[in-house]
Amino acid sequence: MSSRESAVETTTFHGGRLVARRLRAHGVTQLFTLSGGHLFSIYDGCRAEGIGIVDVRHESTAAFAAEGWAKVTREAGVCALTAGPGVTNGMSAMASAQQNHSPMIVLGGRAPALRWGQGSLQEIDHVPFVRPLAKLAATAGSTDEIPGLVDVAFHAALAPHGGAAFLDFPLDYVFMEAPEPDVERGEDGTGEGRGSSEPSASGAAIERAGELLRGAERPVIMAGTDLYWGHAEEELLELAQTLRIPVFLNGLARGCVPADHELFFSRTRSHGLKGADVALVVGVPMDFRLGFGGAFGEDTEIVVLDTAEPERAHPRPVAAELYGTLASTLSALCEAAGGKPLASEQWVSELRVAESERRESERAELQDDRAPLHPMRVYAELAAVLDRDAVVIGDGGDYVSYAGRVIDSYQPGCWLDPGPFGCLGTGPGYAIAAKLAHPDRQVVLLLGDGAFGFAGLEFDTLARHGINVVGVMGNNGIWGLEKHPMEFLYGYSVAAELRPGTRYDQVVQTLGGHGELVERPAELRPALERAFSAGRPALVNVLTDPTIAYPRRSNLA
Repeated sequence: MSSRESAVETTTFHGGRLVARRLRAHGVTQLFTLSGGHLFSIYDGCRAEGIGIVDVRHESTAAFAAEGWAKVTREAGVCALTAGPGVTNGMSAMASAQQNHSPMIVLGGRAPALRWGQGSLQEIDHVPFVRPLAKLAATAGSTDEIPGLVDVAFHAALAPHGGAAFLDFPLDYVFMEAPEPDVERGEDGTGEGRGSSEPSASGAAIERAGELLRGAERPVIMAGTDLYWGHAEEELLELAQTLRIPVFLNGLARGCVPADHELFFSRTRSHGLKGADVALVVGVPMDFRLGFGGAFGEDTEIVVLDTAEPERAHPRPVAAELYGTLASTLSALCEAAGGKPLASEQWVSELRVAESERRESERAELQDDRAPLHPMRVYAELAAVLDRDAVVIGDGGDYVSYAGRVIDSYQPGCWLDPGPFGCLGTGPGYAIAAKLAHPDRQVVLLLGDGAFGFAGLEFDTLARHGINVVGVMGNNGIWGLEKHPMEFLYGYSVAAELRPGTRYDQVVQTLGGHGELVERPAELRPALERAFSAGRPALVNVLTDPTIAYPRRSNLA
């Protein structure tokens, strides 16, 4: 045996370096974390392997940044959380990823196996309480197991439907050394674990759906987050254009059909879904956002398309179910429907007239001159300075509900909100990830003053790492999402007041950013322009009218 062969065979790495080498093999470039001693060897491994380490001020932000990375790149995001409270602080993000189908890898520290059960610092078995939120939850049983376990975690997180995969590593195992096994790599050089191949939808189901479409005069498409995860926006647009079907979008599907496309509609969703004779429900559950199926007409024939079967039963009968690779399913469905325009032109025209009328009816609010400002005036001014590919992130209640209604998206991955889990405090983590993934694009964080309290100190993280996000706050001094409904129900509200006019902009200045207060409409546009040109993370703190309540229609349950 040559000395060179012997050297190759005996090369070993400590457990943290083994973790990092598998992360790098899967294309990971950023690790989000908050410093913890249980993670030191993983940090050392990432430093050696050229993986960026982004340290934040709370573990929940590290985990939300990992989910945010997944949302803007459609690849798995990765965070590392120290043992015990580090892991528990990240659980809301894991729950969010579960409901948003966001692929993410959560690496946990763990008390040493040698001392297990003797009361080491932060000793707790994470796996039983993390398991309900994760597609995989496991502990490395030895240093040798680490590389293969990381690969399994990527496979689990990326396979439809996506979600979090959790691994924790006993402290002694990540400091011990072991050889790196040979890993058979795929064509992209990333090895195993990129997610399983998706099956094709049933041919009989496609033919049934095509038959329904061929007879449709009032078809609609209602598409959501799983369309985005399925990389099927081009096929959706081709089907809509070929068959002439109006499109409505929610969740991460926003932007998969540009907001200025003739077949995209947003203000007429209630009218469109209720009046449809056939509805293609693509990659979105019939949850509270769709009235548990009640958003559609009683006689609407519903065709469900998704990458995989749903986790729960549909709340109403459906005419056909198409589960499999969405891109090929949509193409096959277009062909099965005849590959030519349906008898829908009158329907499209009807919706376009209604859409134009609804948009025109918003003009008064968009031009409202009140002070404090109407949230709609805030978004009218913001729209004038946003680039077409800007990434806009919503973190708040009523203030962000208005944004969801009027902020337009033109490309996939440009609108991020908490999703159906509805967790506040997601925004700064999402914004950190979005700007790191797209450093040359505008990244705008829309914050309610209530939401600021969850993770506002992450402006320190933005400043330290030179991540120039622009925050635009709607500051009305209340928990508007709770105060107005409670007063409607009881005539009073409790636990719904915040301090009016708090100078969150000064907090951001103290943390190293640029901050401005806006009290009148005429001040807003110049303040936004200065924020975008500041060369630092910025917060434009806009005082908004606390008497304005978003006209909410969906039910919580």
